[in-house]
Amino acid sequence: MPASMAEAGLEHGGRLGAARARFPGAPEPFIDLSTGINPVPWPVPPLPPAAWTRLPEPEAEAALRAAAAAAYGAASPEMVAAAPGTQLLIQLLPRLFPLPRLAILGPTYAEHAACWRAAGTVVEEVENLAALAQAPAALLCNPNNPDGRRLPPKEIRALADGVASRGGLLLVDEAFADLEPDMQGAAALLPHPALILLRSFGKSYGMAGLRLGFALAAPARAAAIRAALGPWAVSGPALAIGTAALADAPWRQGAAARLAAECARLDALLSGAGLRVLGGTLLFRLAEGDAAHWHDRLGRQGILVRPFSARPRWLRFGLPPDEAAWARLERALAPG
Repeated sequence: MPASMAEAGLEHGGRLGAARARFPGAPEPFIDLSTGINPVPWPVPPLPPAAWTRLPEPEAEAALRAAAAAAYGAASPEMVAAAPGTQLLIQLLPRLFPLPRLAILGPTYAEHAACWRAAGTVVEEVENLAALAQAPAALLCNPNNPDGRRLPPKEIRALADGVASRGGLLLVDEAFADLEPDMQGAAALLPHPALILLRSFGKSYGMAGLRLGFALAAPARAAAIRAALGPWAVSGPALAIGTAALADAPWRQGAAARLAAECARLDALLSGAGLRVLGGTLLFRLAEGDAAHWHDRLGRQGILVRPFSARPRWLRFGLPPDEAAWARLERALAPG
């Protein structure tokens, strides 16, 4: 498998360098609305010098896992494995827990299918829950990227029980669940023997560059993931920041309230521009319309949004980071 699945032609948000090359006359600074990352990050306090100068201590890693278990609703830190980003876990799991066949509920984040196929798994992408429920092993994103589709824990439990009866696994990517007020994660179902959950830190906390993510599973599976990652898998700064931020429930509550108001504001703008809002999460909105026109028009005005070649009428919009960016987006979406 290539070192980066992006090199294999998969589409992703970001990539401002490519956007600048495509729209050379666009005004700066470019506004990147193509990724589902909180535009207002958790306020990082000064870090102790040892976070930078020493190899991470096992006790610091244990503290991070305890904070993650508490934040995500797992009964024990032994059910948590911390990694330098969820993407690494997506690439690791097919080799650690090989499966002959896997059904993926789509359309969804394409790296999952690509990584399982690269490991030799026969992947079937299905678009309804009934087909997923019959699969020997299954994967879904909850809430889903890009449309925000979500399943309650009781349905996750039914899927997990079904694949367990067939000797398979259920993998649930909860990368966008942290700030959703109506979204109860599935960690309370652990230690279900067939269930593996993924959580992304950087999206909700606005620090994608920190590279921090988690797998949650029954203790034996979580231990196997930690062993495969090896010592010092997470950097000292990521351990310190992640432990403190995950314990900050008031910040999460405030961020969710702010983002809900901003999503309503964005939905109104998109609707006013003639785009139909299909759904999303508090970190992105999915809209339908003349996507090629709007992607080009916004790009020429220095605003990058996320197109989908397989769904040519779809565009995904992240949230502007400040009032200046909101004003530019409002002007770009205005009639005329």
